[in-house]
Amino acid sequence: MSATGNAPENPGPGPGPDAGDDAAKSAFSALLEDSAEDLYENAPCGYLSTLLDGQIAKVNTTLLSWLGFDRDDLVGRRRFSDLLTVGGKIYHETHFAPLLRMQGEVSGIALELKTADGGRLPVLATSVVKTGSDGQPLLIRTTLFDARDRRAYETELLRARQEAERERERLQRLATTLQRTLLPPALAPVPGLDVAAHYHIASADEVGGDFYDLFPLAAGAWGLFLGDVCGKGAAAAAVTSLARYTLRAAAVYDPDPASALGSLNTVLHHEYQGDDPRFCTAIAGLLTPDDGGFTATLAGGGHPSALLLRADGTAGYLPTPGGQLIGVLPDAHMVSTTVRLDPGDTLLLYTDGLTEAHTALAGGRYGDEALLDFARDLAPTTAPHAVAALTDLLEAFGEGLDDDAAVLAVSVPTAPSEEPQ
Repeated sequence: MSATGNAPENPGPGPGPDAGDDAAKSAFSALLEDSAEDLYENAPCGYLSTLLDGQIAKVNTTLLSWLGFDRDDLVGRRRFSDLLTVGGKIYHETHFAPLLRMQGEVSGIALELKTADGGRLPVLATSVVKTGSDGQPLLIRTTLFDARDRRAYETELLRARQEAERERERLQRLATTLQRTLLPPALAPVPGLDVAAHYHIASADEVGGDFYDLFPLAAGAWGLFLGDVCGKGAAAAAVTSLARYTLRAAAVYDPDPASALGSLNTVLHHEYQGDDPRFCTAIAGLLTPDDGGFTATLAGGGHPSALLLRADGTAGYLPTPGGQLIGVLPDAHMVSTTVRLDPGDTLLLYTDGLTEAHTALAGGRYGDEALLDFARDLAPTTAPHAVAALTDLLEAFGEGLDDDAAVLAVSVPTAPSEEPQ
């Protein structure tokens, strides 16, 4: 021990207080010793200098290693365009070189170079025309960045997009198939009536909630209904299926349309309460032959009123005021109305996707009044003609139709000589 206390007599070597500074200075000195030529040759990008005619005058080691050429293979022997693929050479001659002459600089152009073994190297090229003190162009300097990673990214992005498109097409096929199961494949022929229907899909990506049906009941009577479930997608499809089969079963048990809608209200209110309530609007009908025509009894539950197009050329709504949404209240009130259909008369049911279509008209929506004017122009007509005209109208809305729309029409035919044109 020394007289100074606990300090060792012969301390070993160790980092002094200036050791960190010395290391930083050494690193900085090493950077200063790097020659400009070494930085040029081994830069992380390719460098190329050419004469104004494109002849290669200088090329760095980085680019040579990428392409697999020796320096003597290129310098003084080839032009820059000789390194390009056929497509790249055409682009260089028609776009790249003319732009460079006009602007003096072209940046970030995607090109493909040919390697010595016949491969291809995607690059991003930036070229600058260097001028002398007199302002005259002397040579062209080009910087090339390896774009293989970018090409791989773009390829993967394209593959992902194609996969997403295939998945979208698959889901569209599933949605279309499911939509078809919610509608009758064809309307059954009704003795003494012409019938027609159409379903317009607003989006192929989602299943809509509109539904309709026409079916025989006992004693020569026929039942029909048309409705619209709130929402879209699988959840709405489940309610649509339930609504359709409930109405058919209820009408067989009791053909009164108001009773059938009451049964549907009970089922929906019981099944869809709590956090995910579901409801629909619907109009149900009973068609009964009556002395050369038909008696139609309709009941509505929150649904747009049916249209009646008469043989005399008039048209108007058959109001069912006060009908309440189906599935919201335990005892919803349904409203009925009865009308006679004579030869030449047409009864038309539709969902609100038709009247709520976006248009250039005042108010931005097609609306009830526009539909009534459309019906007046059609009358007198037949069920097939009315549905065909409405199909054309729905198509004409284009992107303005953002909700599915369904139409169902029945008409009593006239004598052949009295058929409306």
